[in-house]
Amino acid sequence: MSLFRSTLAAVILLPSAVFAGDQYVDETGFAVSGYDVVAYFDLEQSAVGTAQPQGVPGNANITAEYNGATFAFSTEENRDKFVADPAAFAPQYDGHCAYGVAKGGKVPANPNLWRIKDGKLFLNITENVVGFWEEDIPGNINLSEGNWPELETEAASDRTIPQFTSAAPES
Repeated sequence: MSLFRSTLAAVILLPSAVFAGDQYVDETGFAVSGYDVVAYFDLEQSAVGTAQPQGVPGNANITAEYNGATFAFSTEENRDKFVADPAAFAPQYDGHCAYGVAKGGKVPANPNLWRIKDGKLFLNITENVVGFWEEDIPGNINLSEGNWPELETEAASDRTIPQFTSAAPES
């Protein structure tokens, strides 16, 4: 019976690994354009309708692998926090634009257009899209969550982030 349970557990856990989506990686070669995903959780969020503080660029020498991509961090402490629980810090929807997912597609996301909601990091593609996203954040998250299971298995976006100049991780 324990062999059966072990096998059943493996079969139940297998689909989440097999169907994990590809992380969005831009021309920098890093997830989230090389910005430190842990640092967002230490930044003070601006009110909805106002610009967020800029993300914190990572260091190309302080990295960790997750979901098939390299993440860069500004400090070793942040990297260690990420390694201990990467799902707690990685952006939702494999780093794709949250509003794009709400609308049914995978498009890139700008690391400076972010919001943390319910302890999760969400990114968007342009300032105009942020406006649409913020009109109904809970409703858009609900739409994104409904669309994500089907979209997750599709290849990551290979598009360039519009209106964004990357601050590639420093060495």
